[in-house]
Amino acid sequence: MSVGASIRLLSGVATRLFGFGGRTIPGVSLFERKPPDPRIVADPTRLPPGQVLTQKWPVLHHGSVPTYDLGKWRLSIGGEVERPEVFWHSEFVALPTVDITIDIHCVTTWSRLDNRFTGVSMPWLMERVGVRDSVAFVVFRCASGFTTSIPRAVAESPECALVWKHDGENLAPEHGWPLRALVPRKYFWKSAKWLEAVEFVTEDQLGFWERNGYNNSADPWLEERYW
Repeated sequence: MSVGASIRLLSGVATRLFGFGGRTIPGVSLFERKPPDPRIVADPTRLPPGQVLTQKWPVLHHGSVPTYDLGKWRLSIGGEVERPEVFWHSEFVALPTVDITIDIHCVTTWSRLDNRFTGVSMPWLMERVGVRDSVAFVVFRCASGFTTSIPRAVAESPECALVWKHDGENLAPEHGWPLRALVPRKYFWKSAKWLEAVEFVTEDQLGFWERNGYNNSADPWLEERYW
């Protein structure tokens, strides 16, 4: 096919799909169906490489969604701490709360911007239970024996929390109700759902997804998806 024929073909495709022919619309690529998100235009580094924006919140997990009786649900905080605690649900949600707005990035390549979560700050909780200097990692223990871990420095971030609300509403069961972790700047599997215990440890413990091929560092900007 000649160059001229190729140009005419692409122009026709553009006209059918997007309503314009050979014209250039600022900020819109020939093959995009909608303009780029202005938040990404303002800060291109906000979207990690290989990610695609979505307005929805896809549901991805291994196994079935657990059902909880809030009258029996408890959260235990322990390990290398001075003051281990066990909270009933009503006690935990009565603790001082924070609202954190954060972008979330799934290892399966979708990203969702400006999510507002409500819960208890991890740095505040760590101070309350007296985390010892020897602690290097935090292990999240969840329903059905699922675990994952993060370095202490990540847990000490002001954006790290244990949360039960998203955009002002209680989390849906499939998104982690009654409690999930919120871990900033990591692929979202580190923000473990259906949280039942937090353990502070001196040595790292690989969790379910990490033992099954996911990269333990989980940095979206380095595309640390798999080992």
